[in-house]
Amino acid sequence: MADQNPPSVDPQAVRRWHHRPVAEPAWLHEEVARRMQERLDWIKRQPRSWVHWAPLNGGLAGHALLQQRYPKAACTLVETSAARAQHVARAVTLPWWHAQRWLQATPQVVTQITEPADMLWANMSLHLTDQPQVLLQQWHQALAVDGFLMFSCLGPDTLKELRAFYRVLGWPAPSHEFTDMHDWGDMLVAAGFAEPVMDMERITLTFETPQRVLQELRGLGRNLHLERFQALRGRRWHSELLQAIEHSAMQLTFEVVYGHAFKPAPKLTVSAQSEISLDQMRAALTRGKAATRAVPKPGLDQYE
Repeated sequence: MADQNPPSVDPQAVRRWHHRPVAEPAWLHEEVARRMQERLDWIKRQPRSWVHWAPLNGGLAGHALLQQRYPKAACTLVETSAARAQHVARAVTLPWWHAQRWLQATPQVVTQITEPADMLWANMSLHLTDQPQVLLQQWHQALAVDGFLMFSCLGPDTLKELRAFYRVLGWPAPSHEFTDMHDWGDMLVAAGFAEPVMDMERITLTFETPQRVLQELRGLGRNLHLERFQALRGRRWHSELLQAIEHSAMQLTFEVVYGHAFKPAPKLTVSAQSEISLDQMRAALTRGKAATRAVPKPGLDQYE
């Protein structure tokens, strides 16, 4: 349901993932960022400011494409830890002698948003949280009125080849369950967004060796499933895994969900109840009694 957190996601695993040692963005994340920024062609509004949420995970090459698209817009990058923020700051800050540095607004790297922006960009982050509704609320608060959200995440068909042979071999799931795009649309509305637009595409990656498959998967994330195998695996299991990948999963499917929504102006509400003070009530009752005393009692001559 749209009003529940993902039941298969382990919150502790999520915390460890977001505080892992700094790494470079995965190739797939950069590719999705490139495709998502092409969707900005449909939006005529030019943001004066924008937020890049978790750029180290979402893609630094994608960030460069956005800077080229909006060179005069103020940019704020938000990271999940101080160490990651420092890494991103070094990556996006051009040297003083670089000509492009004087043509673009200097980006700020922070761990918490203080000023609302016209656009929030969040690539491949939403499926990596155990509290998506909380994250959507944070994005909503980080946007100015009429600002818009652009995000992407993985959908339910992701890694279906891997899941299939894990079930056949009786192994625990290789990853947590991913949310359907229609549920994301419902959660966007519940978070206060308007006019959500969702679409999806499937990307198939082909690999040369099983070892290359595992390398790509490590870059994409970790198994966040609550019922994942808790202990260390042995060499025999690793050998079986490589054989199974070579037989069944040299091609992997990734369902990528894209979302877009606006932050509308707050609605004005009129209460159906009226409130008066105790003094006002006493004054009203006093006026009522005085009016009653002023009305003469009917005499018998009135009926003749």
